[in-house]
Amino acid sequence: MVSEGHKSIFLLGLDPGLRKTGWGIIEVETNRLRHIANGVVASGNGHLSDRLLRLHRDLTEIVKCYKLDSAAVEETFVNRDGKSTLKLGQARGVVMLVPAQAGLLVSEYPANTVKKSVVGYGHAGKAQVEEMVSILLPGANISSTDAADALAVAICHAHHMLTFKSMETSK
Repeated sequence: MVSEGHKSIFLLGLDPGLRKTGWGIIEVETNRLRHIANGVVASGNGHLSDRLLRLHRDLTEIVKCYKLDSAAVEETFVNRDGKSTLKLGQARGVVMLVPAQAGLLVSEYPANTVKKSVVGYGHAGKAQVEEMVSILLPGANISSTDAADALAVAICHAHHMLTFKSMETSK
């Protein structure tokens, strides 16, 4: 975690999706945030098993490229279409598995918590989230709304880690 020596920590945020999974990496030093990288992993078309494998393989490469300290995943929204929800759940399982395989603790946050942490309002729209992420991470070239959502998850995770750390040190 963030210590007295002001060690930087690197956080991976993930916005799971079967078609597109957004990812974003930030550096946290005390209460400063810095953008490191972001992007989208696209699973393409074809059989579900092939798409899940592609998602696993591409996310594994991303995790290998960075020295990460922790990861966070946005909880998925359950919709009325059970088949789509099940497929999204399978993709989310892969998204959670990859950082866990790398030895990272994986935290989960509901979408409303992510939005409230970044925008201050739990029902903010995608455009508001993307705009605030740009403000909080100046100079970041955000590749898509999925990547912006993933960076928002990382920012939310940083805020929760800093809050927990400050509560821990005040005991």
